[in-house]
Order: sequence, then structure tokens, then C-alpha cells
Amino acid sequence: MVASQRQRVDAQPAWVLHAYPFRETSLIVEVFSRDHGRVALLARGARRPRSALRGLLLAFQPLELGWAGKGEVQTLMKAEWVGGQPLLAGKALFCGYYLNELLLHLLPREDAHERLFAAYGETLRRFADGLREADLRRFEHALLAELGYGLTLTQDAEGRPIDPEAHYAYEIERGATKLAQAGNSALSVRGKTLLDLEHEDFSDPRSLQEAKQLMRALMAHYLGGQPLETRKIFMELQEL
Repeated sequence: MVASQRQRVDAQPAWVLHAYPFRETSLIVEVFSRDHGRVALLARGARRPRSALRGLLLAFQPLELGWAGKGEVQTLMKAEWVGGQPLLAGKALFCGYYLNELLLHLLPREDAHERLFAAYGETLRRFADGLREADLRRFEHALLAELGYGLTLTQDAEGRPIDPEAHYAYEIERGATKLAQAGNSALSVRGKTLLDLEHEDFSDPRSLQEAKQLMRALMAHYLGGQPLETRKIFMELQEL
């Protein structure tokens, strides 16, 4: 879609990622939509006490949106609550905001990712049922694959099959390099962990822990060192 072309979108499934005040009564809302990816919308009058939009534009609730306009920020024309998603609370709520921050920082605007959209909704449903760290790792894995940063997990950097009994150093954008012995960095993992991550099997607690360290290092790299507010707040709360 050329930025100068006016478009109109109706009945688009979407999730709110972030919203912030604009002028006295309006909001700029960043949404993740199924067919148009990440879009910024102007919600006119949404902060007025009697606005029909006031209680609708909430994170982690499935919506159906309509918008029109051209350029980077378009105008929200319609919003309807779809329902069916229980509210998140506690640690699951923080993890939901973590997903939103990843999408805000890493997803380019107006770049559709239908499979990632489905994975996001499924992850939120799993969070509502009871947070599992494995669900976070699965989403991070899907996000990297959709962005074109897919991990090579079944072969090492030389094209040899990963040995589940060996230890590897994962070199970003190159792949795994076999080590003579276990390493001590976040990018050092067992071969079994790489294979478990490929199959999204986190029944082995050590695989889950090493996958967490690996994903944290990879996200930091692709974020360009940009700190995530959710991670910072969660660490502060743990200290308290």
C-alpha cells in the first residue's frame, strides 16, 4: 500500500498493543491487525467520558476495527469488542505486555503476518489458562521465524546434524558451533536444547532454561540493545 493512497478497511480482526493521549480528547492507538500488520490509528474523542470507544480500546481483548485514511496514522472509524478472551492478571499480564513490546519494537508497519497474529491470540488464551514459560518461548520462536530471523536448530553452522549429547555456541545469524565442553555464556546450549526448541518441546526443565537464556540474548540483539520496560519493571518487582 503506497502511503499517499487513501484506503478504507472494514471488519478487521485486531488487538491493541499500546495507546497514548493525543491532544485533549483523543488517542493514538497502535494495533496488530490480521491482514495489515501493525497500524497506528487516531481514535478521535476516545478520552471523552461518554465516548463509546473509551472502554473498548484495551489491550488483550479481541476487537474488530474499521479505519480509513492515508499516511502513517489513519483514522479509526469503528471498533467492536469480539469477546471470548478472559482478562489477564498477575505475571500473565506482565508477560502479555512483554509480547506487545516485542511487536511494537520489531514489527514493521503495515506488514501482514497472519500466522503470527494467530500465534499471538493463542498465546494470550494460554496465558489466561495459566502462564507457562514454554508459551513465551514458543511465541518468541514464531516471532523470529516470521521476521525472517529463523533459527537453524537441526544442523550446525557447517551443515552437520546437531548432536543432542554435544554442547554448542549459537552464533547469531550463523548458527551453532560445536564446543569441546559446556560453555558459560547465554549463547552456549546443549544440542538437545536446540532440537527441543526446534520441536517446541520444553518438557525438559534444562532445555526450557537454556532456551530462555538463548532467546533473551537473541531478542537483545535484534532489539539493538533497546531495553524493554516490562522486563525492567518485572525485575524491580522481584527485588521488592
